[in-house]
Amino acid sequence: MNAQMVLTVGRDALVMLLMVSLPILLAVLVVGLVVSIFQAITQIHENTLSFVPKLIAAVLVFAIAGPWMLSTLVDYVRRTLESIPSLVA
Repeated sequence: MNAQMVLTVGRDALVMLLMVSLPILLAVLVVGLVVSIFQAITQIHENTLSFVPKLIAAVLVFAIAGPWMLSTLVDYVRRTLESIPSLVA
């Protein structure tokens, strides 16, 4: 196993991490932006007002995209485990 293979496996892991976490991060970012604009307009600065909608958005995204995220991660782990013999040899 040379340095190029290690870098390739690491790059694939980072791409998988970004691909799986992107839906949740985008949903929380959009909800946070909307809540921040609402707080700036109304001058209501309550911590729970910004936390609860983000939490609800994250749970909804997990409920909707969770099966896709899980199957994507399982496929990645399966491919990685199956490629171990070719990486070591």
